[in-house]
Amino acid sequence: MTKQDFLKLFQRAVQLDASDIHMKTGSPPYFRVDGTLAAQSKEPLLPDDLEVAKDMLLNQEQKAHFARHGEVDLSYNEKGIGRFRVNMYRQRGTVSAVMRRIKTKILTFDQLNLPPATESFATMVRGLILITGTTGSGKSTTLASIIDYINHHRPCHVVTIEDPIEYVHQDHLAVISQREIAIDTRDFSSALKAVMRQDPDVILVGEMRDLETFQAAISASETGHLVFSTLHTTNVMQTIDRIVDLFPSTHHDQVRSQLAMQLRAVMSMRLLPRADGSGRVPMCEIMFGTPAVRKLIKENRITQLEQAILQGREQGMQTFNESLYILLRRKLITHETAMEISDNPEELNMMLQGIQLSSRRGGILK
Repeated sequence: MTKQDFLKLFQRAVQLDASDIHMKTGSPPYFRVDGTLAAQSKEPLLPDDLEVAKDMLLNQEQKAHFARHGEVDLSYNEKGIGRFRVNMYRQRGTVSAVMRRIKTKILTFDQLNLPPATESFATMVRGLILITGTTGSGKSTTLASIIDYINHHRPCHVVTIEDPIEYVHQDHLAVISQREIAIDTRDFSSALKAVMRQDPDVILVGEMRDLETFQAAISASETGHLVFSTLHTTNVMQTIDRIVDLFPSTHHDQVRSQLAMQLRAVMSMRLLPRADGSGRVPMCEIMFGTPAVRKLIKENRITQLEQAILQGREQGMQTFNESLYILLRRKLITHETAMEISDNPEELNMMLQGIQLSSRRGGILK
């Protein structure tokens, strides 16, 4: 394949609204559309094709990094086509790449079908807010929407630390500084240490990857800043456990105490196919840092958080099943999809019949 062939491939991905392009030596190109992978031809990519792609996507410094480490993250922008987040890597001694398409238009909460509680994240002034989920669950898109809301409603300084930068924000009411790892700063922890000298009001950390990054983020929230970040966890309880497990066991009580004080909200996300086949829609588990939640975290009663979420409906909290219930009532997903994805389909069925359980163990809320 030539460079022009690859450009045509990227254009087709945009036309099909693909979220990802997979390129692997020995296999044809694949697109992920609405969560499903599909081959785009019968012709496999040859080693020379991937060398063309490498020369096209990587600059000299990135090529050197790839040669040393066998993988590299970068952002790629092609005029007239769009921006992509790229991970190029070696597998079985050959070059492969996955390109995540970055949509330049930042959508609103309503356009993304996010719960109304999401707006409250953008109006908070301090503390730590985590958006969690697996890769491709909508975390980056959601954070872009939150930052965009802040940008249009609050005169403040927002600093984002990303690897790589995905959505590009233009200043409106806010001043937004976007820093990219390996280009503008060395790593997340270094950037978080420096950010305190940059007069930030809001800080976005692309991902909590290690203990040092979390320590710096929690310190920033303790000094009165609003900090957003992401974790690759699938629900609220796993999120709390994952953070605590980053630290040695001798520090667990201290970490739980810090989390109890600084955690303002956690939203865990999964994307589901829309009933009309036009795309995907998020289901969300939401927990706010209420006094009851803070007490449970501090006392390491993590398994009781679901009950606290159920009792926090008036504050905007919801379980995954409650999110499914809302999506079904709005006819955004099918009954089959809801039952397949639900962690407790029996409970969901009872909710649809008008009976809401206080927990998976039983007990009825009136």
